[in-house]
Amino acid sequence: MTEIALVASLLFVALLAGSVWIGLSLFATGYLLLAIFKPNIPMDIYASGVIWGAMIPSPLLSLPLFILMSEVLVAAGLGRSLFSGLAPWVGRLPGGLLHVNVVGSTLFAAVSGSSAATTAIVGKVSLPELAARGYDRRLAMGSLAGAGTLGFLIPPSIIMIIYGVIAEQSILELFIAGILPGLALAGLYMAYIAAHQVVTRSQPKPAPPSWAERLQGLRDIGPVAALIIGIMGALYTGIASVTELAAVGVLGAVLISVVMGRFSLGAMARAGRRAVRTSAMIGLIIVGAALLNAAFGFLGIPKAVAGQIAALGLSPFALIMVLLAFYALLGMFLDGTSIIVMTLPITLPLVTAAGYDPLWFGIFVVVAVEISQITPPIGFNLFVIQSQTGESIGTIARAALPFFGLLLLFAVILALVPDLALWLPGALR
Repeated sequence: MTEIALVASLLFVALLAGSVWIGLSLFATGYLLLAIFKPNIPMDIYASGVIWGAMIPSPLLSLPLFILMSEVLVAAGLGRSLFSGLAPWVGRLPGGLLHVNVVGSTLFAAVSGSSAATTAIVGKVSLPELAARGYDRRLAMGSLAGAGTLGFLIPPSIIMIIYGVIAEQSILELFIAGILPGLALAGLYMAYIAAHQVVTRSQPKPAPPSWAERLQGLRDIGPVAALIIGIMGALYTGIASVTELAAVGVLGAVLISVVMGRFSLGAMARAGRRAVRTSAMIGLIIVGAALLNAAFGFLGIPKAVAGQIAALGLSPFALIMVLLAFYALLGMFLDGTSIIVMTLPITLPLVTAAGYDPLWFGIFVVVAVEISQITPPIGFNLFVIQSQTGESIGTIARAALPFFGLLLLFAVILALVPDLALWLPGALR
């Protein structure tokens, strides 16, 4: 097993170093492993079967729809409406308008499902506005990097869909399980921003808003709030499947762009092209990881790894902490989708054998994957902020470091208090 694992690692690293796409690197590694160690397998037939099996689960149909919904909202310029709508309501809190990064990301996360999209749409407006009003640039970038990760945790979530398909868990229950942890993590971010202001008193204090400004703010965020209420209502009542929910979400996003006067065929076409590119990238990663995981299973690697970890005699909590460190390390080199599809066939049996609920583990994995969004050198949120600010990745990573620590802390809290994720789905069953 050690020989196979070494060959797999060398192949995968070599392909990545050669600038081969992650999905193709995963596929080639799995294909070559089987060709080397199981040369008698008819690879063309076997690989075709694995690819077909990876792409036919019906919940995957919701993925491109949620991605399209997010892109339509980006095309509608939602970020400016979020900033103008939230500023009169959060500006007087300790930390002032920095809270727009967190609250705005929370709201957009509830209609997007993407961490990078959440970071991009909120940061495009908030970073220039905060800089113009004299807010600490490092804290502005750091809070945006951290808050942008909420796009994975607050439903609808692309990562949760992928986890649900691989782990054979209810995606609707995963969505519901992510609501309280998502709000709790947003509250933790806001508490840190407020505490930072109380200690340093470094942020400016905006003038008190009038009630007319607050009412105008409600009108600005009203369409988005209506879409969120519609999605959450469908989640709570179960009146729509995940795919139906995604389709209605796309329609709602188009209607919002019309209501806000920002609808154009050109913008919709650009949103569609971006959604196709993103969906194709994720699909390629899923297919590549499916073949690699099939190769691992065929060669007995998951069973061997599970046996070695079980021999360590770790307590359930210690096992979770080891996995957290493992995911944080992987996040330095791989994106969240790749991490989940590569590791789940190995980690999920370990966790369920330790007595943890697979539904809870889905939320825990999402939090662990969120960490990968703000860890260099491949943290996607860091690259999004770099494109908006021109700062170096190192500078942005240092700004995000406190929020990296908060994510680790929240993962530990989630491990200690699993009901944070499990209570709401249990209450609604």
